[in-house]
Amino acid sequence: MLTWLVRVLEMIRFSHTIFAMPFALLAAVMAWHVNASERQFPAEHSALQKLIASIRWQELLAIVLCMVTARSAAMAFNRIVDRRIDAQNPRTSQRHLPAGLLSVAGVALFTILSSLAFVASTLLLLPNRWPLILSVPVLLFLMAYSFTKRFTAWAHGWLGTSLMLAPISTWIALRGEQVWAQPSDILPSLILGIAVLCWVSGFDIIYACLDVEFDKQYGLHSAPSRLGVPAALRVAAFCHLGMILSLACLPWVPMWTGQSLDLTWIYGTGVSMVAILLIYEHALVRPGDLGRVNVAFFHINSVVSMGVFGFVTLDLVT
Repeated sequence: MLTWLVRVLEMIRFSHTIFAMPFALLAAVMAWHVNASERQFPAEHSALQKLIASIRWQELLAIVLCMVTARSAAMAFNRIVDRRIDAQNPRTSQRHLPAGLLSVAGVALFTILSSLAFVASTLLLLPNRWPLILSVPVLLFLMAYSFTKRFTAWAHGWLGTSLMLAPISTWIALRGEQVWAQPSDILPSLILGIAVLCWVSGFDIIYACLDVEFDKQYGLHSAPSRLGVPAALRVAAFCHLGMILSLACLPWVPMWTGQSLDLTWIYGTGVSMVAILLIYEHALVRPGDLGRVNVAFFHINSVVSMGVFGFVTLDLVT
């Protein structure tokens, strides 16, 4: 059983949860910060003390469980749907299902259990019913990504939108009543979500460059197979510019919504460092040299997600 579980976690690249998890947790920190600003605290309380006092640990557990189980279900489903394609692609032919290291039935069972666990995790957020109500539609949207490359070259945008849901869903989970009473309340998470959408779409386009010839041969759709690698990399760069511009809008939220989201030079420093990392990522990948795509895909992007979370959180508690 332990060997099976390890193989399943390897199959779904469990370590890649680090891409979306920090943005969900960041939305939670922002929501708790806004919640704290709406409460009365003794004057001697620091920003950190106010934030900690606003955290409901049951909510934190729910967010982590929802992120892990939703991603696990969607990734396992993706491996089932793509198993025949993966078997024909030299780059993916040794994945667990094509290689026979896991059975379709076993992965399907894991998908079902992860899906049920995701829905069950939303119960921790009651009496806010919206996470439970939206859980199945969200899960279906995540799973639908697995079919998109069969009919559209912009499947990267679907993947980006899937991860965009992480901060938005977290915000609704923690501030559901305020969102429905005043729709503009969701703006901080929406801006953060747009940044995630642009970021993920960009690095997924870069990653898809590895399979451009295979996609053309087997009639699969992607930006590189539609536009060619040079043009696709320019689109990826444009997406990453969109991420930086979106993050640059976040400090303006208080002006638009009246929320207390006090971001300072610390946040500006973090956004500048993210911009430098993304420039470096694009410097690593050239149309005639895709050998460092994996470095650009995993190592740099994991630093980007953790960096945004770290700088924003530091700014809000100081």
